[in-house]
Order: sequence, then structure tokens, then C-alpha cells
Amino acid sequence: MSQYDPNLDPTRAPNTPRSEPIYSETIVVRRESTTGWWIAGGLAVLVVIAVFWILATRDAAPSADAEAQARIAEAQAAQAVADAQATSTTAAIQGQIAGGQQSLDIARADAARAQAEAIRAASEARAAEARSMTPPAPVIISPAPSSGPDVVTSTSPQP
Repeated sequence: MSQYDPNLDPTRAPNTPRSEPIYSETIVVRRESTTGWWIAGGLAVLVVIAVFWILATRDAAPSADAEAQARIAEAQAAQAVADAQATSTTAAIQGQIAGGQQSLDIARADAARAQAEAIRAASEARAAEARSMTPPAPVIISPAPSSGPDVVTSTSPQP
């Protein structure tokens, strides 16, 4: 056997303290607790008892279960009828709203048309007033040839 330790630093002198820090570990030993196992066991016993109780009561009263199912089905049917009535009422109200909106749109279109007709009538009235304010075209009476009756002509062209 040799005196050589491969973990020693060869450049360090023997019996000199190391410059690296020394770490120590403290191990704390605690006693194991079984409380969790007691709780899990108690819950397992309760589940097993509940399963046996459910199986025992289900076989004892099948008619009560059928009656309960029938009552549940009746309640569901009544709820479906109520939902259908509510839906139909909602649809009727929405139809009335849509009809009112359509009537409002028609009334707006009629009002716009009446306004356009009023503007056109006002412009026609102004044009007629302007025509009435202009003096009539002068009428020239020219001597007719002696062979026929007198002829009345205007200065505007005749159609």
C-alpha cells in the first residue's frame, strides 16, 4: 500500500489548513405520521357503505324510481311548453317591431316624395308667376288689302 492520496493537491504543503470552505449537513429525522392513511381509509369505508346503500335501495323500490322518472319527464315537458310559448311571444314581438320599422320606412319615403312634389309645385308656381309678369306681345294691325277683311297678327311666331 502506498502513502499517495489522489485527491490531495500536490502543490500544497502537508498539514496546512485548506482555504476552501467546509460545508456540513444536518439531517433531521422525523417520525412518520399515519394520519393521512387513516383519513383515506375512512373515506374508502364511507364510499363502500354508500355504494351498498345505493344498490340496496334501488332494488327495493323500482316503482318509486319509475314515478320519479315520470315526474321528471312531466316537468321537462312543461318546461318545453313554456319555452315554446316564450319563443313564440318573442317572435311575435320581433315581427311587430319589424312591421313598425317597415311602416316607418314607408312613411319616410312618402314624406320625401311629398316634399319633392311640393318643391316642384312651388317652382311651377314661380314660373307661372314669372310668365304672368311679362307684358304680352304687342299686336300689330296692318291694313288689309282692299279685297278682303282686316287681319290681326302678333309679333311672335305663330304655330
